[in-house]
Amino acid sequence: MILDTNVLIQLERELRKGETGPATSFLEKLPQGRICITPTIAGEFCSGISMADRGLWDEALAPYEMLEITRETGWIYGAVYRDLATRGELIGANDLWIAATAMTHGLPLATGNASEFERVRGLIVVQV
Repeated sequence: MILDTNVLIQLERELRKGETGPATSFLEKLPQGRICITPTIAGEFCSGISMADRGLWDEALAPYEMLEITRETGWIYGAVYRDLATRGELIGANDLWIAATAMTHGLPLATGNASEFERVRGLIVVQV
């Protein structure tokens, strides 16, 4: 399972406030297994003011496996882009990289932005 940036942001907010919200509840219900992020997600997460401290950012991301962006990921990115463009349903470039990385590694994507990612054929999307 890959956690999208908006899930990490929500989780960070819930932890800071000491609340159990949708992101915390979602993670608590997940069976044991791989919980991953991508370099794109890590970069998006770092761009927020609350993660401006490198140590805090490293600590927040430490529990998650960092997936690689490979040559295959690039190929899938291009194929998905062409498909979405042909249908007039493009999504943002960062979301395309996240989707392509998930597809490369055969993992579902947990997101609070399912309507965007559900446009990508073949991507397993889990709404959080």
